[in-house]
Amino acid sequence: MIKNERQYRITKTQAEGFARTLENLRQSPPAAHPLIAKAQEDAIRSQLADLEDQLQEYESLKAGHFEPVQLNFISQLPDVLIKARIARGLSQRELAEKLHVKEQQIQRYEATDYASASLSRIREVASVLYEAGSDK
Repeated sequence: MIKNERQYRITKTQAEGFARTLENLRQSPPAAHPLIAKAQEDAIRSQLADLEDQLQEYESLKAGHFEPVQLNFISQLPDVLIKARIARGLSQRELAEKLHVKEQQIQRYEATDYASASLSRIREVASVLYEAGSDK
């Protein structure tokens, strides 16, 4: 999952690279056995599809398309918090300011899927994100 603009830019660059590689493979004669060439093309196509799915999800969230979900497992909570932040139009820095913490703390929370965050901190994050959603 793409969690911030930096990761978005990196993923976009990677997708463009895979797309160019795929186009080059299609335009040049196979250098290996046809089955190996097909396997290589399939692998690149699969990687490209995964990257495009991630880009599409991030772009949709950035556009504010986020429906709160009912959590079936607590392990889903970090993704929901990150997606809500993105959909609410808050950067990691802006969320940090609202919580009166440093941006690096939010970056750590998200990088570790909130593993180091206390329950009270997670409640604060959820509260800020809920307020940000009701402002729209």
